[in-house]
Amino acid sequence: MTDATRVLVLNAGSSSVKYQLIDMVDGARLASGLVERIGEGNGRLAHTPPDGTRRETVQVFPDHGAALKAVAEELTADGLGLDSPELAAIGHRVVHGGQRFTTPTLVTDEVLTEIRRLIPVAPLHNPANITGIEVARALRPDLPQVAVFDTAFHATMPEYAARYAIDKAVADEHRVRRYGFHGTSHQYVSRATARLLGKDPAEVNVIVLHLGNGGSASAVAGGVCVDTSMGLTPLEGLVMGTRSGDVDPGVVFHLHRVGGLSIDQIDELLNRRSGLLGLCGDNDMREIMRRADDGDQDAKLAFDAYIHRLRKYLGGYYAVLGRVDAIAFTAGVGENAAPVRAAACAGLEELGIAVDQELNSVRSGEPRVISPEYGRVTVAVVPTDEELEIAQQSFALVHGA
Repeated sequence: MTDATRVLVLNAGSSSVKYQLIDMVDGARLASGLVERIGEGNGRLAHTPPDGTRRETVQVFPDHGAALKAVAEELTADGLGLDSPELAAIGHRVVHGGQRFTTPTLVTDEVLTEIRRLIPVAPLHNPANITGIEVARALRPDLPQVAVFDTAFHATMPEYAARYAIDKAVADEHRVRRYGFHGTSHQYVSRATARLLGKDPAEVNVIVLHLGNGGSASAVAGGVCVDTSMGLTPLEGLVMGTRSGDVDPGVVFHLHRVGGLSIDQIDELLNRRSGLLGLCGDNDMREIMRRADDGDQDAKLAFDAYIHRLRKYLGGYYAVLGRVDAIAFTAGVGENAAPVRAAACAGLEELGIAVDQELNSVRSGEPRVISPEYGRVTVAVVPTDEELEIAQQSFALVHGA
């Protein structure tokens, strides 16, 4: 086992599997890929081997078992098969770990049973994550399988931040509390931000803004999460691509009683037909910014609502932390949409927050500071790497580090 230095990271979705094979000696990506449209008639596997070329195949993947077997065949073709003695572990992204799973966990039958028990609070994600684990265990029953939970990093939230103000007995019976998500990203980015500042994570207070099609904010004090914007589910918090984010719970009752919508229809509305898409018919921030620049009022409304909610959380977490050393923008929108970063920080100079226009306009895949030298708070763009975080946690668990 001591000679095994590679970790295969699997992220199984409802109809897809993303994967990366990472060498933990230097963090090198030996292979990566994506299987899409599992269970549909037009599946696709895109695989990138060590030489960086891209291979695509179109075929039917009736289930996740077929998809992962195809991934194994692609890796074998590159001399990186699942039977390699250099493979130390397979690390799995699992969205919801509840209150029990707050650290990386070796998968056993008991662990799988507990993850299944959490399906009611993560019905879209945990079933697919479980399937990925089961198939991987069948392919390599002798290899350590590690579950890394999206919710784990946020388990350090104090009880007063994690609780909803509802009847405590009812909440406890049905496990209703704020769990938070995107935890591997928030954990990785908060540490990477500390490195960018040349400091130990324990010395730094960071607000992390993970802005993709899904979005979340977190307040990280000395490397420990003390609050985050998502709650029982990933629906709470920021305005997102298709999710509403924060909404008066009375909206649900009104739509059901007055509008005649069923609970399932309201669920569909708030998760898949709201957010940016609901406001302007588009959930691609690039297209929304282009439309807004052309004078489209719906697109401008969507952009402004997105920024307004983001600034509310930014200011709120400033208050929660008391002292903020850095604000880190990450994920697809956070890393690439300079106007979003500029608008989110505009007018906050009294809080020590400012963005340098020239620095903000630079496009790079590296962590970088975009605030002026005089800014008390460092504003940075820090690319996330959830796969590397999962690999590192899996490797450390297997090797007892």
